[in-house]
Amino acid sequence: MLKGLISKLNNWLQRNIIVRNLEFFQDFIIISLCLGLFCVMLIRLGDMFFSFLHPLDLRQVTSDILFILILVELFRLLIDHLQQQRTSVTAAVEITIVSALREVILRGVLEIPRDQIFGIAIFLLVLTGIMVALPWISRFLEQVKISHPETTGKTQLLAETHLNSD
Repeated sequence: MLKGLISKLNNWLQRNIIVRNLEFFQDFIIISLCLGLFCVMLIRLGDMFFSFLHPLDLRQVTSDILFILILVELFRLLIDHLQQQRTSVTAAVEITIVSALREVILRGVLEIPRDQIFGIAIFLLVLTGIMVALPWISRFLEQVKISHPETTGKTQLLAETHLNSD
């Protein structure tokens, strides 16, 4: 009786269709973000070239270049997400590091209070630790999968047995 109720509920919900539609809307949102980022990059690039007509402010030009690079990296992150259906943590950490350094360059090291410099330094150390640790963590997880492949098979078999017994 319970098995029939579950099958009716699955048919009513049609999970595959719902998941496929949600993935489609997610892809639509990401494509919209990509188009928006591309337009912002073009606008900022145009503004930067027009700023060359005025007296050169090196700090502003450097800030614009770093901002455009951040936008390019975000664009690349979104494209990778569209292709692989997952987000690269390494790319996100790289973008965050460049963003933090851009703020330091924009304001100037001498103008930032000492406590904020220490906070930024600790933040950058943590991000660097994440970048260094990611390859080791992924290798460790792959070794766990390889050394214990029967656990995932047993877990699936138990789940199927449990569903069939109901």
